[in-house]
Amino acid sequence: MTTAVRRLRPPTTAIDAVGWLTLYLVLLFFVPSRFVIGQLGSAGAPSMLFGLGSLALWVFMFVGGLRRPAGSAQPVRIALGVLLLCVGISYVLAMAGPMSADEVSPADVALLTLASWAGTLLLTHDTTFERDRLDTLVWRLAVCGGLIALLGIVQVVTRELWVDQLTIPGLASSPGYDLSGRGGFPRPAGTSIHPIEYGMLLAMLLPLVLHVGFHHVHRGRLVRWLPALAVVAVIPVTSSRSAYLGALLALGVCVIGWATRRRLLAAGVGAAGLLAMLVVTPNLFNATVGLFVGAADDPSVTSRVESLPIAGDFIARSPLFGRGLGTFLPKYRIFDNQYLVLLVTIGIVGTLAFLALGVTTAVVMLRLRWIVADEATRDLALSLAAAVCAGFACLVMFDAFSFPMATGTLFLILGIAGALWKLERGPTAAPFGRRVVRSPR
Repeated sequence: MTTAVRRLRPPTTAIDAVGWLTLYLVLLFFVPSRFVIGQLGSAGAPSMLFGLGSLALWVFMFVGGLRRPAGSAQPVRIALGVLLLCVGISYVLAMAGPMSADEVSPADVALLTLASWAGTLLLTHDTTFERDRLDTLVWRLAVCGGLIALLGIVQVVTRELWVDQLTIPGLASSPGYDLSGRGGFPRPAGTSIHPIEYGMLLAMLLPLVLHVGFHHVHRGRLVRWLPALAVVAVIPVTSSRSAYLGALLALGVCVIGWATRRRLLAAGVGAAGLLAMLVVTPNLFNATVGLFVGAADDPSVTSRVESLPIAGDFIARSPLFGRGLGTFLPKYRIFDNQYLVLLVTIGIVGTLAFLALGVTTAVVMLRLRWIVADEATRDLALSLAAAVCAGFACLVMFDAFSFPMATGTLFLILGIAGALWKLERGPTAAPFGRRVVRSPR
């Protein structure tokens, strides 16, 4: 592989973060979110409990006195800290004021869920000490994404969900669900709760599986391109606006940084795929176009638009820090827009802090791409920026914090981006802001 191995000195007591996070990926991707430890209810999803374990490990390793996290300023970690502070203030204010009894438990669960995602981000960020191990984590994420995409293809071909027939000893399941459809076509969901969540997941994974295909050249050509082929194949048949818009945004960010040859290749593949859809399944093409042309008459779009004034009324009551994360229950309204939910629950300050986490990550990845010389690192930074942009854009489509697979993956990607920045901005890195001129090849 062209990427040079970069190392940071690990703490005296360290864990293999990549091995630990691989277990997290397995739980997150392959244990459907509807399965929980019965006594814990919605707080008992295995991936959530594992994320809390990640947070406990991070606290033990870095706050418990073994070693401070990487010495130089880490923008992603700082942005996360600001977000957690804002959510904490919102929680305290909510608990100090009048609150409906049925809002207390959801508020606690929401706080634990955010702590779980933060634990995943922090452990990824601060315990990945070698660049080759970070690349291994990206590879495993791509493989898991490819398998989830392959499951979606199987669901479309067979018109069966399959995961609804799954039982896991020791775990309770919420009521079963069926494969949904739109325009006469099935909407695959993989192991996620809803096709919209599945669409966001695919959009975030798309730039990363393409990076693996282009740059993990130490693997066989077929092996490294299989995840990308699966993801690219399933996105057109999702019948999901979130998948389409997120994928287009992710590709748009990548295309800006790609070389002309790769842009032409991507344009050719896209044109060939579009032509194949027109010839093989013209009805699917028409249905896809109808998702956008007829959006004004779509009940789901109408509901989102009608939610705006309702959200405004709630925001006006607690504009700065909101009513508390998790306290806006479905009985009030389902916004299908995570940013509206955040404005209501953690206020303007908290929502800006959350947006700052995404913007900070995307900016530092784009700056990293500008200043490093290694082509694989440049492409990985660009791919991570594209994945983050796609993920944060898709939050407009649904209440993403209620869907742990997509949001858990988003926080993992944020952690990978922070780890890449930390590794590449070590003591031997070039001065910040100075572009490293690549030697001609």
